[in-house]
Amino acid sequence: MHNIELSTKDLNVFYGEKHAVKDISLDFAAKQVTALIGPSGCGKSTFLRSLNRMNDLIDGAKITGEIWLGDENINDPKTDVVLVRQKIGMVWQRPNPFHKSIYENIAFGPRYHGIRDKRKLDQIVEESLTKAAIWNETKDRLNKSALSLSGGQQQRLCIARSIAVSPNIILMDEPASALDPISSAKIEELIADLKQEYCIIIVTHNMQQAARVSDKTAFFLMGDLVEYDDTSKIFTNPSEKRTSDYISGRFG
Repeated sequence: MHNIELSTKDLNVFYGEKHAVKDISLDFAAKQVTALIGPSGCGKSTFLRSLNRMNDLIDGAKITGEIWLGDENINDPKTDVVLVRQKIGMVWQRPNPFHKSIYENIAFGPRYHGIRDKRKLDQIVEESLTKAAIWNETKDRLNKSALSLSGGQQQRLCIARSIAVSPNIILMDEPASALDPISSAKIEELIADLKQEYCIIIVTHNMQQAARVSDKTAFFLMGDLVEYDDTSKIFTNPSEKRTSDYISGRFG
C-alpha cells in the first residue's frame, strides 16, 4: 500500500456564484501518478490549483473543505502558503522560465528558502537538472538565458525548478499540451522517472497520455468527481456510463 501524501475532504471551489468544484474527496499516494481527466471547464484545473492554494490569487474565489498534507489542513487560513508551495510544486501548461540564466532559474527557490552556500547551490542545480533529464543539454551553458532553450527544454527546466526546493508533490497542468510530439514524449518519460520519488498529479486532455503515464485516474464532469480508480480499469472497464462515453469520444 502506498502512503497517502495528500488528501482532500469535501473540497468545494466557488468563483463568485459559480460552483466550479463540488465536494471532492480524493487521496493521492506517494510515488504514484494520478491523472485528472474530463472535458474543458469540468473543474479539473480548478481542483488542481486548489491543492497548492493557487486559487487564493483569483478575485472572488472561495474554497471550502479540507486539504490534508500530512497532518496539516493546508486550507486553514493560518497556513503559511509559501511553505505549502515549497512542498507542492507546480508546472504550468506553457513553460514559464524566469528571465534569468538557467542556473539562476534553479537556484532561485533554494536561495529564497535560505540556502546561500555556493557549493550547495551548485549541487542542487546539477541534481535538479539531472532529475529533469536536461543536465547534459544545459551543463555548458548554465549562465545563458533560460529563454534561449527550446519550448520542450524550457518545460523540463520548469520541472527542474520545481524539484529544486525538495517538494513532496508535483502538480502538472497539461504540461505537454503546448509542446511538439517529441518533446511531449520526453515529458512523459520524465514523469515515469520522477514518480519513483514524488507524488505527481497531472491534468491532461490527452486520453492516450493519461493512459500511458498514470497509475490512477479521476474523471471530472461539471465540477463533480464521477469516477476514480486504477487507470487500467477506468480505460478498459469503467463503472460509470458517463466515463465510458467520455473515454470512447462520445462527448467532450
